[in-house]
Amino acid sequence: MTISSWAPLREPVFRSLWLAVLAGNVGTWMHTVGAQWLVVPEADAATWVSLVQAATTLPVLVFALPSGALADNLDRRRLLLGVQLGLTCVAATLAALAALDLVRPPVLLIFTFLLGAGQALTLPSWQAVIPEIVPREQLPAASALGAVNTNLARSAGPAVGGLLVAQFGPAVVFALNAVSFAVFALALAGWRRPPQPPPARPERFGTAVHDGGHFVRYSPDVRRILGRVLLFVLPGSVVWSLLPLVARDRGLGAGGYGGLLAALGAGAVLGALLMPRVRARLTANRTVLATGAAYGAALAVIALVADVTAVAVALAAAGLAWMMLVSRMNAAMQLVLPNWVRARALAVYQVVFAGAQAVGAVVWGQVAAAFGLAATFGTAAAMMVAGTLTVRALPVRTHEDTDTSPAVFWPEPHLMLQPHLDHGPVLVQASYRVAEPNTSAFVAAMHELRDSRLRTGASRWGLFRDGADPQIFVETYLVPTWEEHLRQHEGRLTGSDERAERQAAALAEGPPVIRHLLDAESL
Repeated sequence: MTISSWAPLREPVFRSLWLAVLAGNVGTWMHTVGAQWLVVPEADAATWVSLVQAATTLPVLVFALPSGALADNLDRRRLLLGVQLGLTCVAATLAALAALDLVRPPVLLIFTFLLGAGQALTLPSWQAVIPEIVPREQLPAASALGAVNTNLARSAGPAVGGLLVAQFGPAVVFALNAVSFAVFALALAGWRRPPQPPPARPERFGTAVHDGGHFVRYSPDVRRILGRVLLFVLPGSVVWSLLPLVARDRGLGAGGYGGLLAALGAGAVLGALLMPRVRARLTANRTVLATGAAYGAALAVIALVADVTAVAVALAAAGLAWMMLVSRMNAAMQLVLPNWVRARALAVYQVVFAGAQAVGAVVWGQVAAAFGLAATFGTAAAMMVAGTLTVRALPVRTHEDTDTSPAVFWPEPHLMLQPHLDHGPVLVQASYRVAEPNTSAFVAAMHELRDSRLRTGASRWGLFRDGADPQIFVETYLVPTWEEHLRQHEGRLTGSDERAERQAAALAEGPPVIRHLLDAESL
C-alpha cells in the first residue's frame, strides 16, 4: 500500500513539531538576511557578508558529531528543549542590542556563531526523534516532509526577512527569530514523551564521539549512503551558490531572483507529493539514476539556454530531483540505524551534507570567476552525470527489512577475575567446530559478522583455522575496554546482528566456546 506524502502530519506530535521546526527554519533564514543587511554598510562588506555565512555553517561542521554524542546519551526531548530555550535567549539579546544600535560586525559574528552552534545541537536530536513519533513505514514520507520544510523556509524566509528589514530594520527579524525558537520550545514542552529506560552506564563523551565515527566507518550501508549524498550534493550545490548570478546575467532584478527561488521550491514541493508513487515504482538505485539524470539535464539547460522560462522550468526539475534524492537517502539512513548510535550517525550525515554544500559553494564560485557561468554549470552537469553512473559500482543498499531493534542474546560472561570497567584491551575468542562441507559457507557467514563486531565496539577482528585440527575455527576480536564489551552484551547488537550470528552458528556443530582474555599487565 502506498503511504500518503502527508500521512506523518496526521500524527499530532509530529505535526506540532514539524510546524515548530518550520517556524525555526524561517526564523534562521530571516536572521541571515538581517545579519547580512547589518554589515552591508561596512567598508569591506563582501568579506563581512561571507563571514556571516561562514559563522552560520561552521558550527554544523564542528559540533554536529559531538552534538550527536550528546543526543545519544541524554534525553533527546529535554536536550532539544534546553537548546531552544538557550537559542531564544541568544536571539532575544541580539534583538535588544540591535534595537539599541549596539551591534558591530564582530559582535554580530559571535551571536551568529552561537545560533549556528544551537542549530548544530538541534539537527541530530530532531532527526533522531522522528522514528519515535511516526511509524517505521512512514519514515520515507517524514523525510520528504523534512525536505519540504527546508525548502519552504528557504523560499519564504529570505523574502519575508527582506521585507521586514526594509520596513522595520534588523532588530525586528532578530526578535522574530527568538519567537520562532520559543515556539519550538513550547511544542516540545507539550510533547509527553514516553519514559525512556536510562542507559546502564552513560557513555563518556570522548568515547561516544569515537564510537559514533567507528560505527559509520564499519557500516557499509551507511558509507554508501554518505557517498551518494556527496556525489550528488557537491555538483548540485552550484545552483544554490550561483543562482543570484544566474538571475543577474538573465537581466532579472530582485523580483526575478525570487521567482527563480520560487520555481526551485515549487519543484521540491511537487517532489514531495510524487515521492510515495516514485518510491513504490523505483528502487533506491533507480531513484539515484533518475534524479541524477534530471538534475544534470537541468544544469545543462541553465548553462546553455538564455530563455528565462526554460531556466525556471529547469530549476523546478532540479528542485524536484534534489528533494527526491535527499529525502530518499535520509530515509535510508533512518531505516538502517540502531537507536544507540542514531543521532551520531545522522550527525555525520549532516556534516557530509553541509560540508559538500560549503565546499561546493567555494569551488563553484572560484570556477565561475575564472571561466564564467556557462562553463561552470556545464562542468557541474558533467560531474553530476559521472557521479550518477557510479551507482552500478557503488549501489545503495537500504535493507528496508533490517531489524534495528536492540537484541540482548549473548549470555552474561562469568569470570573468576572481575576486571574494572576501564580494564583493557579485552580479547574475545569464539571457537567453532565446522564440518568440511560447510567451511566455505561458514567463512562467508563469519565475514558478515566482522562488520557487526567492529560497528559495536571491537577495534580489530580476525578468523583463524587450527592447523592441527582443520575443523576448528577461532574468531577473535579485540575490544578497547571491558566496559565497551559489556555494551555489546547490553543492547548495541540488533535483531539483524542476531540473525547473522545464528546463521553462522547453524553451520557449526554446536554453539561456540567463548573465552574472554584480559590484559595480564593491567590486572
